[in-house]
Amino acid sequence: MDLFEYQGKQYFAKFGIPVSAGGVAHTVDEAVAEAEKAKYPVVVKAQVQVGGRGKAGGIKLATTADEVRLHAGNILGMDIKGHVVKRVWVEHASDIAEEYYASFTLDRAAKQHLLMLSAQGGVEIEEVAAKDPTAIVKLHINPIDGLSAARARQAAVEA
Repeated sequence: MDLFEYQGKQYFAKFGIPVSAGGVAHTVDEAVAEAEKAKYPVVVKAQVQVGGRGKAGGIKLATTADEVRLHAGNILGMDIKGHVVKRVWVEHASDIAEEYYASFTLDRAAKQHLLMLSAQGGVEIEEVAAKDPTAIVKLHINPIDGLSAARARQAAVEA
């Protein structure tokens, strides 16, 4: 299952995991409306299923409706690594003390799900992998056994 960031955040909220107030927008006007609901300052974030959004100009901070209009107008329709931005996620900007990386993906070669964790969040994970492969903890998940709480905790400690 490939999820956009906004879909993941909607699932988190559904299951009681705290997320910043925000909403998805397909137009500049919708982005402004979502910003008003989320309260300024906000972050306007391109919704594409590829890394490197920030470096491509697809993530921008806005403190006014005019800035949201400008950023959403620039981001919507933008091409990021061959993916055209059709929607943005607008959320209240949070103060960030620490960032972590966590993802579940499918390792087709191993025919298993793969949990990847790193204490070096907020950057492109590909760069982290190239510079310091040991900074990423990889844990294969057997489809029969699943992921136990103990294995998940151990992986988090190692990250």
